[in-house]
Amino acid sequence: MSFFVLILLFAGLGILLGYAAIRFKVEGNPIVDQIDAVLPQTQCGQCNFPGCRPYAEAIANGEADINQCPPGGEAGIAALADLLGVEAKPLNEENGVEATTLVAVIDEDVCIGCKLCIQACPVDAILGAPKQMHTVIESECTGCELCIPPCPVECITMEPIAKTLALWQWDKPDAPSERKAS
Repeated sequence: MSFFVLILLFAGLGILLGYAAIRFKVEGNPIVDQIDAVLPQTQCGQCNFPGCRPYAEAIANGEADINQCPPGGEAGIAALADLLGVEAKPLNEENGVEATTLVAVIDEDVCIGCKLCIQACPVDAILGAPKQMHTVIESECTGCELCIPPCPVECITMEPIAKTLALWQWDKPDAPSERKAS
């Protein structure tokens, strides 16, 4: 009799554990989500990965270094280093250099409505219809410059984002060597 009670007990616990494994299953690697949240989401590919999520996965798996994202710059590297508990490194210049944030601007008088820029934009920041002028949704544009090469009439330029109170930041201080020279 006690043998059957033990079998029923273990069967019940097995069913409970099976349910818990299905119900409380962790989807993906949570550190990947945290790394991805730190990245700038430009989807520009300068890090040698097709977007920010694959780069985050490569960092989490130890396949990529934290210093390959020019749009994130030194601040992004510092945030990644802090998150992962590693030492910050300078930006890898093979991937590009840190620059001011730019936004794509389409010269609507020249645009022929070919849709090539729309297809190239990884964040759907370009709005337009076939054979009609296109425009850029400035708040959505990440400045990745991927829309420039496919444009056959070269009507897209990259311009700095206009500084407003919402976007204003302190200028970086001069390096100690620059202060002595002044």
